[in-house]
Amino acid sequence: MSKHTEIIATYEAQIPTGRVRTRFAPSPTGYMHVGNLRTALYAYLIARKSGGDFLLRIEDTDQNRLVDGALDAIYGTMRECDLRHDEGPDVGGPVGPYVQSERRELYGIFAEHLVERGGAYRCFCGKSEESDDCVEEKTISKYDGRCGKLSDSEIAEKLSADTEFVIRQRILPGKTSFSDVVFGEITVDNADLDEGVLLKSDGLPTYNFANVVDDHLMGISHVVRGSEYLSSTPKYNLLYDAFGWEKPVYVHCSPVMRDATNKMSKRHGDPSYEDLISQGYLMEAVVNYVALLGWSPGGEQEVFSREELIAAFDIRGISKSPAIFDMQKLKYFNSVYIRDMQPERFHEIALPYIRQTVKNESYDSRKIALLLQKRTETLLEIPEKVDFFDTLPEYDTALFINKKSKTDETISKTMLEAGIEVLERLENFDHDSVYEALVSLAEELEVKTATLMHPLRTALAGKAVTPGGALELFEIFGQAESVRRLQLGRDKLA
Repeated sequence: MSKHTEIIATYEAQIPTGRVRTRFAPSPTGYMHVGNLRTALYAYLIARKSGGDFLLRIEDTDQNRLVDGALDAIYGTMRECDLRHDEGPDVGGPVGPYVQSERRELYGIFAEHLVERGGAYRCFCGKSEESDDCVEEKTISKYDGRCGKLSDSEIAEKLSADTEFVIRQRILPGKTSFSDVVFGEITVDNADLDEGVLLKSDGLPTYNFANVVDDHLMGISHVVRGSEYLSSTPKYNLLYDAFGWEKPVYVHCSPVMRDATNKMSKRHGDPSYEDLISQGYLMEAVVNYVALLGWSPGGEQEVFSREELIAAFDIRGISKSPAIFDMQKLKYFNSVYIRDMQPERFHEIALPYIRQTVKNESYDSRKIALLLQKRTETLLEIPEKVDFFDTLPEYDTALFINKKSKTDETISKTMLEAGIEVLERLENFDHDSVYEALVSLAEELEVKTATLMHPLRTALAGKAVTPGGALELFEIFGQAESVRRLQLGRDKLA
């Protein structure tokens, strides 16, 4: 038994067995896009549905592509979406989130062990000898396998001369098959597979190697990832075979598309999770909608609580067809979640947006929030909806004309004058008192209530569309400000 075998046996003795374990393994090389979130969510739901474990692994071995802030975005999104991993200091677990760059020595041990088992070989084609056939870190065309044919003496000579090398996967002739939950049985000819680099000359592994080693050592039972990795899966399985390891269940998900022909991309202005939140979408709505991007629950229900999602999720409902990201559909989900929210929670969430334009704290923000809750699709709409509270905007008298309410400028002036006279005399200016007074006034004037209310609401807000009717606005403005605004409206019509 070699020293590598002994060390590996120690690691393997710690592998959890007998339960479902999934992982989300992002690379901190860009923003957290919707497809990343969906992968994390599906892996989370599979684990939670079975009572298993959900792990987080940071795949940062490609140090040249790391992006400042990307790691914070990953951690922040996972935390905000309540996708809690089961091993890590923040949840009291022993290890994690797993960070590949911190496990550098581990990959070297496994790579050397794979060389001993014949599943890999040292490649000495350094940068000075690079050609289209042999490149250390990025294969331009298939490597010709020249170093895989070196004799033991030739290898020893190069090692004694301290010649720099990488470790490449050895692929033997034949065919490789694997089964995917979504795409079914897939078979490829090994002749079409490249003997890619597993361990770079700096000692860091490539993604293709590190993800296989980590999935094995972490006891991952179900690998959830994008369908772009389908073509690489045969090479992963050959590594499993070379090590003598059991393979996981594969769940490859088709891409999330901007339209029928284009994937979502930051370059094209498509939003990340953080963008969607900054645009006024709720986390719960985003997660609910993302869950349905390529997965069908098999019934009519669309809106799910987290507990309902966990109970309903079945990997057999994942479609192999790409999913189209529809902002209008997301907006619908957002409006549903806002409408169904407890009023106190909506007030808490909406208050910062209300205060962007309503600085006058004498106006009851809770009453304003109640007006907004049934009439808001995204939180970002709120400041504009309530911008008339502090300052009455300049408006055209054409707003008083409304065919449905049967009002023109002359009728509106009459309604305003009558309304001012009645409301000025009211001793109590509460909702019921104002309502009774105005209903009585409409009867006295022999007009429909809408004919009276439309001019009053227009004068109060100076806008065609308001988050509430005249009665709700009277209650928020109070008597003095309400009468003042009605007088300004009447004067406009003079």
